[in-house]
Amino acid sequence: MHLHLPPELIARLVAALSQAGTREIGGVLMGEHIGPDTFRVKDLTIQRKGGTFASFIRIVADILGPLRKFFETTKHDYKKFNYIGEWHSHHSFELRPSGPDHQAMLDIVNDAELGAHFVVLLLVKLDTKGALDGSVTVYLPEKHPFFGRIVYE
Repeated sequence: MHLHLPPELIARLVAALSQAGTREIGGVLMGEHIGPDTFRVKDLTIQRKGGTFASFIRIVADILGPLRKFFETTKHDYKKFNYIGEWHSHHSFELRPSGPDHQAMLDIVNDAELGAHFVVLLLVKLDTKGALDGSVTVYLPEKHPFFGRIVYE
């Protein structure tokens, strides 16, 4: 799977990560299906509270409004535009999902009520030059997670 990140969202992430310092931050990813196994992040939320040096906990109430707005803007075309996953920073750690990260994503993708066909987890941090570095892990129902590819536009 390929996950495209447009320059304006890269800039938002870099600014938010710079401001956060060593505290983990995160949010949700809203995307567009642009080709076979290829998605572009169209928008994302940035939750600046709830994170520590070693963990990030998403506050569900903070994402409902942005998700509703995204769905309204995209005329509820859920096959083309939808929630595609989560992101958070790993400032001080490897860009690999932790045990709790894996469990959180598996809980989402295996929740029959949500009906997700897949979810992604984008982990990000700033490299030594201040540029965005990241990894994306793809989760499918009842399957082992695997790494996807980030395309920095």
